[in-house]
Amino acid sequence: MEKLLLIFALLALGAFARAPAKGVDFKALWGPWKAMNAKKYVPDEETNRYETFTKNYDRVLKHNNEKHSYKLALNQFADLTAEEFKSKYLTSIPQATKVLKSDLIDIPTVNETVIPTVNETVLDWRALGVVSPIRDQGQCGSCWAFSAAEAIESAVAIKTNKLTLLSPQQLIDCSRTYGNQGCYGGWMDYAFQYVKKKGIATEENYPYKAINQKCKIFTPAAKITSFVSLPFGNVAQLTAAVNQQPISVAVEAQNWQFYSSGIFENCGDSLDHAVLLVGYTSDAWLVQNQWSSLWGENGSIRLKLGNTCGIANVASYPVV
Repeated sequence: MEKLLLIFALLALGAFARAPAKGVDFKALWGPWKAMNAKKYVPDEETNRYETFTKNYDRVLKHNNEKHSYKLALNQFADLTAEEFKSKYLTSIPQATKVLKSDLIDIPTVNETVIPTVNETVLDWRALGVVSPIRDQGQCGSCWAFSAAEAIESAVAIKTNKLTLLSPQQLIDCSRTYGNQGCYGGWMDYAFQYVKKKGIATEENYPYKAINQKCKIFTPAAKITSFVSLPFGNVAQLTAAVNQQPISVAVEAQNWQFYSSGIFENCGDSLDHAVLLVGYTSDAWLVQNQWSSLWGENGSIRLKLGNTCGIANVASYPVV
């Protein structure tokens, strides 16, 4: 029993991913990992998943034994190949060049006044109580819906001093006529267009199911007056915008699978995931994800400042 508890502790901390590979009892790790992540397989599938698990262990170990600015650890994605991870959790994000001019909102340049925080080089909207808790999108390509809903939540909270969880599921089900494709992908600007016209319900009123459904009757809890699409690749404008409020951004996340901690920069700009930019430090963007609090730094990631992972290429925010 004590050995089992020790294994669980090592799994939770990710420490086993930095242990010497020689003599590792993979079977002793495999059982508790399956239990922790509620994984069940048929016999033939289990053989393949176990093999993938051991290969991912080696990949994580090799990385952590080298000098990098970030660490990896096995997590809930440890039984997936890189290709499977991409197909299940990532989706293509339209480039700004595909947006019709009529879709863009023309409003004055963002206010560049820095919101006072801990010090002059730190801004974290989470610490100010206007960002919702980490959630889990599951195996549904709904990152765009979470990013949009969370940006609206924060904008409303900044204005009203009240944080209310809004419904990504409603955006999945009801905004297809605006160009989104539910669990098969979408774009935050299309979601903002929809909410401007129809409003958005609370999470409680329209709960998340991680599947495509028919649009249901709902009671709007929030609306927006417009939204702002920031200039392509303009880091200065992105910085100025996040000084006002959290920002919906698209990134390349194909190498994020086992991110655990530190400042990440191992990425290009082939946008395949949507997240929420919630602030910055002197050397990193603070980005909130939707893969549960078991992933990354309690559900978030730090990206090197600049246009890392294409973070400034497709960025927008709602106006309430």
